[in-house]
Amino acid sequence: MGAADGGVRRLEANLSRVCPELSGRELRRTSRAGMRSYLRYFGETFALSSWGPDLIAARVRATGVENVRPALDEGRTVLLALGHTGNWDLAGAWATVHLAPVTTVAERLEPEELFQEFLAFRESLGVHILPLTGGGDVFRTLVRTARGGPGLLPLLADRDLTSRGVEVDIAGRRARVAAGPASLAVTTGAPLVTAFLRYERLHGARRRAARSPWGLVVEFSAPLTVPADVPRAEQVGALTQAWVDELVAGIRQHPQDWHMLQRVFVEDLDPARYAATLAAQDPAVEGAG
Repeated sequence: MGAADGGVRRLEANLSRVCPELSGRELRRTSRAGMRSYLRYFGETFALSSWGPDLIAARVRATGVENVRPALDEGRTVLLALGHTGNWDLAGAWATVHLAPVTTVAERLEPEELFQEFLAFRESLGVHILPLTGGGDVFRTLVRTARGGPGLLPLLADRDLTSRGVEVDIAGRRARVAAGPASLAVTTGAPLVTAFLRYERLHGARRRAARSPWGLVVEFSAPLTVPADVPRAEQVGALTQAWVDELVAGIRQHPQDWHMLQRVFVEDLDPARYAATLAAQDPAVEGAG
């Protein structure tokens, strides 16, 4: 089985757990649509640096902006918990123009030359990037960012890249996700909102303006809160489960736009490595991207 086949198999395994009602034929159809969505993301992203503001605006439609606008108008930073859905690069380029400056975290790629090119590309879109590793204490920098503003601080968090993540329930199964969004919200008091990104078909004038049959929808949830009676030590876990529940609801409605070709569910992880991760887990949880 080739690498591409392995990615498709992993995608189907992940989808089958989030959407267990899918039959075998429906699952294969969804995974094919998912790979088309994933390739669409790459095609758009490679072309994004040549798009002007009008074309980006024509491609993107946002709902729930009223859930982030008040905090931004007050000069605050809004934390966004995202999954690997839709096109987060396009969403970031749109948000820097229409909402507020965007700062986020990115996994450091190898070789270093590739990472620097990737960094320069996202910076050209107006998105400020912090490397997840090799750039100092990223969580401390994120705390300073979250306490500033106005700004948006989106974190791709449906996969744990730091070994300091949180175990949550997804459709009755345990999964490992990043703790960053909830940790920052608890530490700084900044509002935390789930942002779900998905594609939609375009028609008529908007299709002509977008020069594409596809547009991106950015859906902002209401700000998430933790009940007052939840002990502080449990607040990160409670907030993480809250944004994951909203993400999963979006995935169940639009499963073809979840680009998760990696292991997320605990049952898929190597048991010995996972036990070692839990044993070594630092209680000072960092953010992930």
